[in-house]
Amino acid sequence: MSRRSKYLAAALAMATAWAVSGCGGGGSGSDGGVTLSLLSWNGEETMTPVLEAFEAAHPDIDVEASYSPPVAEYIQALQTRVLSGTAPDVFLIAAENKTNLIEGGHVLDLAGEDFLANVPEFNQQTYGADGAVYGLSLGSWGGGILYNEDLLAEVGAEAPPETWEEFLDLCAELQDAGITPYLEAVDGMPTVLAAFLGAYDASIGHTMDDEIFAGDATFEEHWTPLLEQYYRLYDEGLVTRDTVGLTGDQVQAEFANGRVAMMIAGPWNVPGLREAAPDLNFRMAPIPGVEGGEPYLAGAANPGYAINPESENIEAAKTFLSYLASPEGIAVLQEAEGSITVTSDFDPPLDEALDPIIEDVRAGNLYLPQIAWQRAEDVLNVEAVAQIQRMVQGEISPREVARALDQKLASS
Repeated sequence: MSRRSKYLAAALAMATAWAVSGCGGGGSGSDGGVTLSLLSWNGEETMTPVLEAFEAAHPDIDVEASYSPPVAEYIQALQTRVLSGTAPDVFLIAAENKTNLIEGGHVLDLAGEDFLANVPEFNQQTYGADGAVYGLSLGSWGGGILYNEDLLAEVGAEAPPETWEEFLDLCAELQDAGITPYLEAVDGMPTVLAAFLGAYDASIGHTMDDEIFAGDATFEEHWTPLLEQYYRLYDEGLVTRDTVGLTGDQVQAEFANGRVAMMIAGPWNVPGLREAAPDLNFRMAPIPGVEGGEPYLAGAANPGYAINPESENIEAAKTFLSYLASPEGIAVLQEAEGSITVTSDFDPPLDEALDPIIEDVRAGNLYLPQIAWQRAEDVLNVEAVAQIQRMVQGEISPREVARALDQKLASS
């Protein structure tokens, strides 16, 4: 049996096991109520208070949840269940799988539902197409740079830099002082690069991706100058090329222990840092502007809760989404996730370290290539990360990264 055949056989066996264990499509509960199945990429610890609160408010609906961590593992788990006919009633639609789910007819159109009334257009459109809305996205995230304010003060920096040149100069000053200036995990789309692209795209009227996917421009034309700026971190020796092997958890541990002055972060990093290092003084800020551009955030609307159109429990699924979007439901969800929620009828309590980014996040002033790409976002993302890792290690040039994306798009 070929490797591909073995993989498919194993995947189908896994899906069958889920179905047998009751994690497939929902049905009737033992007391005559409805059992709603959910696949979540939030862990059980996060989702348990949410599900308990929902079931207390709706005792006729039991939620049977299964869990798979983001991003790649979740996308694969959901795809396996969709293809094997054991998709759950409710699941998450994300940047990396939205095109496949929408074009495959695997998500229900939610346009016009009351639970979307207080959700901003930015979040609805992120998981929508041609007037349809396929996911209930209740929050957004912004990725920026987290600064250890005490370490910056050691080199006389009173505030985060606003330009990329100032940021690189700060890295050099910290390095000269014997302080590791900056770390990031290069296991996904780099936050710095995404923010550069977002600021540039905004400066040209948000036409970059339209031009690339219409064939009127190329990744090489639009991306190369920004890749070159990002690469300066490694080319100028400000960050070790070995960071390709680091995980996000390792970077966070270094920051929490005061061994690095700056790190890439999102809102999800803050609770863990507060717990690990309660006396650490830190604050988040947007990525500094490059080549005259404004500071910007990488980011996107949070993954949306989607409904399986083949579900036998669509009304119960809508009840679940309605609860999540209500002030009562979103309060529980926000406390569990620590996320920046965006609904107009709930003001999320957030850590003061996030103050510099909250307004832009809630306004949707964010950019993430995987969301903006108009097709083949899954294969393009894999290609981009692989080629950027090669660039970081000095194997290829920034221009070669962009050319590889053009070739991948042409063949997709």
